[in-house]
Amino acid sequence: MNDESLWPRVADLPLVVEGCEYDRLHAVLAYGFERITTHVRLVGAGADGLGEDVSIFREDGTTLHERSPALPLAGEWTLAGFCDRVATLELFSQPPEWEGALRFRNWAFESAALDLALRQAGRPLHDVLGLELRPVRFVNSLCLGPEPSIEPVRRRLARSPDVHFKLDAEATWAPGLVDELAATGAVDTVDFKGQYGFEVEDPAALGALYDRVLAAFPDAYLEDPHDLPEVAQRLGDHLERVSYDAPIRSAEDIDATPLAARVVNVKQSRIGSLRALFDVYARCAREGRPMYGGGMGELGVGRGQIELLAALFHADAPNDVAPSAYNEDDPPGGLPASPLAPRPAATGFRWAAEGG
Repeated sequence: MNDESLWPRVADLPLVVEGCEYDRLHAVLAYGFERITTHVRLVGAGADGLGEDVSIFREDGTTLHERSPALPLAGEWTLAGFCDRVATLELFSQPPEWEGALRFRNWAFESAALDLALRQAGRPLHDVLGLELRPVRFVNSLCLGPEPSIEPVRRRLARSPDVHFKLDAEATWAPGLVDELAATGAVDTVDFKGQYGFEVEDPAALGALYDRVLAAFPDAYLEDPHDLPEVAQRLGDHLERVSYDAPIRSAEDIDATPLAARVVNVKQSRIGSLRALFDVYARCAREGRPMYGGGMGELGVGRGQIELLAALFHADAPNDVAPSAYNEDDPPGGLPASPLAPRPAATGFRWAAEGG
């Protein structure tokens, strides 16, 4: 992979923006979780460009499709100039509850602008970057429920026998459940959610969870471990497979993780900007750091965009970019199998429609 940022290859793309529209997306996912996102649609010169805002988890008057803000985006730009313009705008009517939402929404506009610029140029992203698209290995990111059970894993394996998983670990996982999960041979990543500031209610139970996971999954990535001395001691011999997600918003953040981990979950919406994203890719390439992609419950074009980026930058990794149907409570039959064959649209920054 190229170890210099590829941002200059897209930064000067001409871009004409005449207007902006917002479309509501909605789905009910596992455990009845209602997911709502917004398509950002930039239009100009007879084309449209799409991005997806994943920043809001409930409709409370702050979603883009509720507000339909008339942002001053019209004009003739370069892609870099447009991104600089977006960075000056107030994209929320009031400060969001958490700072990360600002980057999520910024990504929606920048990804829509990249899509539009490429469509206006009549070229697909991989052509402009000079990279080859490869089949995308993916995993299904999954929580095992308020009363943890292997049943959600079994349902998916029944429909897609070769699917692998990234599982959200809980201190309530019983030893028997860990053994059942290990017996599937299908767990590639265990996510401890230890970097979100959640209170540790039972340190002893948490320590026992780490002991069980380390013994049962000797090859799995260990994502976002808790920043506790007793956890650091347990992971001291496993740093090559410790990965970070939540703390990574820029290339510089790779230096600042609590443990000197090697692996990076590149979550494009969390990074929030194209320039910063390409910097992360370049740094990981220079340092030989394993990468994999991460999603945020995208329902529309955003899912295909993160699958496309995985196909370009880390296709062989356990990418948390499974097609959205995997996130339903009882997924349908006929699910796409991993690896996904690349299907770039003829122009732009998106997957082609199924069958298109």
